Amino acid sequence: MVQSFRKKMALFSTMTMTGINSKQGNVNGIGIHMSTVTKEARRLCKQGRLKEAVDMLHRGIGSGIRVDSDTYCYLLQGCLDNKAVAEAKLLHFHIINTGFQIHTFIWNKLLFIYAKHGTLADARTVLDQMPNPNVVSWTVMIAAYARRGDSQEALALFQLMKQRGIQPNQFTYAAMLAGYTHNGRVDDALKLFREMPEKNAVSWNAMIAGFAQNGFVNEALKLFQEMPHRNVISWNSMITGYALSGQVDEALKLFQEMPERDVISSNAMIAGYSQNGHVDEAAKLFHRMPERDVVSWTAMIAGYAQNCYFEEALELFGELLRTCLKPNSDTFACILPAFANLAALEHGKKLHESIIRIGFQYDVFVDNGLIDMYAKCGIVESACKVFEKMPKRSVVSWTAMIGGYAMNGLGIEALKVFKQMQLSGTNPDAVTFVGVLSACCHAGLVYDGCQYFDSMTKNYNITPTMEHYCCMVDLLGRAGNLEEAWDFIDRMPIKPGPSVWGSLLASCRIHNNIELGKHAAEFLFELEPENGAPYVLLSNIYAAAGRWDDIEKVRRLMKDKKVKKDPGHSWIEVNKQVYAFLVEDRSHPLMQKICDNLEKLSGQMKEAGYVPDTRFALHDVDDEQKEQSLCHHSEKLAIAFGLMNTSPGTPIRIVKNLRVCGDCHSATKFISKIVQREIVVRDASRYHHFKDGLCSCGDYW
Repeated sequence: MVQSFRKKMALFSTMTMTGINSKQGNVNGIGIHMSTVTKEARRLCKQGRLKEAVDMLHRGIGSGIRVDSDTYCYLLQGCLDNKAVAEAKLLHFHIINTGFQIHTFIWNKLLFIYAKHGTLADARTVLDQMPNPNVVSWTVMIAAYARRGDSQEALALFQLMKQRGIQPNQFTYAAMLAGYTHNGRVDDALKLFREMPEKNAVSWNAMIAGFAQNGFVNEALKLFQEMPHRNVISWNSMITGYALSGQVDEALKLFQEMPERDVISSNAMIAGYSQNGHVDEAAKLFHRMPERDVVSWTAMIAGYAQNCYFEEALELFGELLRTCLKPNSDTFACILPAFANLAALEHGKKLHESIIRIGFQYDVFVDNGLIDMYAKCGIVESACKVFEKMPKRSVVSWTAMIGGYAMNGLGIEALKVFKQMQLSGTNPDAVTFVGVLSACCHAGLVYDGCQYFDSMTKNYNITPTMEHYCCMVDLLGRAGNLEEAWDFIDRMPIKPGPSVWGSLLASCRIHNNIELGKHAAEFLFELEPENGAPYVLLSNIYAAAGRWDDIEKVRRLMKDKKVKKDPGHSWIEVNKQVYAFLVEDRSHPLMQKICDNLEKLSGQMKEAGYVPDTRFALHDVDDEQKEQSLCHHSEKLAIAFGLMNTSPGTPIRIVKNLRVCGDCHSATKFISKIVQREIVVRDASRYHHFKDGLCSCGDYW
């Protein structure tokens, strides 16, 4: 596009200016009147054929036809609507080089295109070229600087504007206030606000919203109470502020006191409820709304997805598609995690097709969601294709790709992407390092992981969080360095949380270290008395050692404390429908056929050398009963169902809520070889790609 644009500029610069003021010219050897060219250009623009419209105008001008202001305005509006910066630049070039006396409102439209969709440098060039910029011109430029975080340049331009004799209006002040608050400079914003000669609702609302969004809810409330005439925007800003700070009750109180509400008020409450875990209340409000816009639907879908109600999110998204409303890029970005967490690959692919058809395939937030979705469905190649096609990548994009490789056991590839990220000039953040350390952990790269952990503070001034310490304990523990992991915990500058002790306990389970495992479990019993997972892990350690009396003690402790164990769940998508299986599940209508299929597979597996690992059966019964219990683990039920209902040779994809046990891991390797299928299992820890009797984790997980 840029090369084409340069060619056109070079061609245009050689054209003769003779007859430029003529109302009739010659296009392709045919005499055409100005009205014909402009009419055709408008028609093409209206049909969405903007490039053709600009080309038509380009040829007309080259033949000596003079274009009127209305046509320029019409085409520039088309450029604005379609984010067509290249076409806007060509029109800009025409305007400058034809000597056309352009009205200020057309200059402003061009300025707005560059400010919103182009570069600040291009926008500033337009402002500097304008013979008589008005208050709108200055305000657009100031707002552009402020919006992109350059508050210093915005302030300099604000001062220059006043020196040139242009008095700021309410929107100029609002732009400056928003710029300050957007960058956390609330004190500077308040100072400017107090200096304003006249304050109106726009400036008051800008300050209230700024304080609220920066977490200064009490200061926002003081301004809200001080405000002489509040409107619905003022109320909505306060509701949003309370919701963001977790004060849902205060938000609800204001919501109920509002003299009048609009759809934005309800959207703010839905978001507030959802962000604070009150999904049922959000859903009640959503269904009571007399009128909903796409933001309402997006907020509710996001609420479901953020709180792990993935199936409800998918169902609601389906309802949205049946309305007259069109999902926007935010909607797609919010629904993609639901597809990702359910590993609903076929649904995700269809959604990707819709994204391309609607034109959001280059939206950075949507692309980040697609990378995450494909990675969590175990299709790293597709995630990589999305990543490579992105015209612009944010730190989240790099982090998603690193995390995608890491969770699929491709640690070396993850670290290669991290190197590329460093070379690109994008600075990693704390979340990026979680992905990097996880990659080292799953690949057993202990030395590299320690080096990266040290570089966080030395090279990037990032203070490690509980997640980073958890990764390091996991890294050391998985490698069998349990004493070193214990010492690392002992040296932590912050109090170890449940995730840290959980990582150590899981490592003790892998390496059958009873004493350290018992100590780690005791810390977890104290920190999370209602969490059943540590009780189960400790029982696993005891079961592997045959210490059935100790297992019985753990069970009695759970009973006394009324602790409930999370049962194993597995999900599989078949024919675009997601099916769930529970350990020892007998409810499925095809359960007898599933069990018969598993029994047949079990015989084939034993012939191939499979020996059931009864250490993972937590009951002191005979081996036959233990084998029967292991046979009904949820992932085995899901795999058998998938084999019965999918075509031979197609991959089977399973999601499990818990870490896959050693027996299921071994069994799935045998099944993959017997049925000649790739089986992808995503458990609570990572991805396992089983193929031809091997697993991508190399039995290191």
